[in-house]
Amino acid sequence: MGLYDGVDLRLNVPHSARMYDYFLGGFTNFAADREAAGHALAVAPWLRAAARVNRSFMQRSTRALAELGFDQFLDIGTGIPTSPNLHEVAQGVRPDARVVYADNDPIVLSHAQALLTGTPEGRTAYVEADATDPARLLAAPGLRETLDLSRPVALSLNALLHFVPDTHGAYELVEHLKSALVPGSALVVTHVSPEFAPEDIATLTRIYEAAGTAAQARTRLRIARFFDGWTLLEPGLVPIAQWRPSPDEAPVAAEEVSLYAGVAVRP
Repeated sequence: MGLYDGVDLRLNVPHSARMYDYFLGGFTNFAADREAAGHALAVAPWLRAAARVNRSFMQRSTRALAELGFDQFLDIGTGIPTSPNLHEVAQGVRPDARVVYADNDPIVLSHAQALLTGTPEGRTAYVEADATDPARLLAAPGLRETLDLSRPVALSLNALLHFVPDTHGAYELVEHLKSALVPGSALVVTHVSPEFAPEDIATLTRIYEAAGTAAQARTRLRIARFFDGWTLLEPGLVPIAQWRPSPDEAPVAAEEVSLYAGVAVRP
């Protein structure tokens, strides 16, 4: 059987995960994705750098949490596998780490199932689920069989929530997910903000919406609301390149990526 046998690919509809793959220079994208991504790049050529910086933050934050002792990770809005993936970083520090990936794009999940393998000591699972239905996501058998929700879990919502407008219940879904996690759990978020390049972001929002993907950039204050009741780790909610930068990475100006990032722990 082929990788996509029996899967409704909807190749004529752009998907944010496949557009992101295109920005990263990947090959798991199709004509509709490339066309929409091309429109976006024409407005904001810095999107390629933003995708790379977001990926780098995922790796840094995952490593930091694994070094703090986290051995369970839930990554919602996984995106196309691009090594090193979250489980590779986590299991590189904690070989026994358990990781669940969740995404609503069947191509993402097909690639994840075919291409991602974890350490013998750990476990990696994949769940096809929509972030806007957190109850169903949390009840998915693959998640329940892999993660022990009576113990701390690091929840990653990287580059996801700007695709969930207020009208789709963004704050409610995050609170639902947070409420399912015990004290000591972590929340990781990266999010587009209009504060650095407002005209570009306004145009990009319209491009994504025209391609069929809801989008909403938020100010730092509104992004901070996702962390309500939890304690932000140093350096707080900051422009993404300022979150514990690696010494070997070139500095990136905030207006070149227009992303905030933060990691918080439930008291």
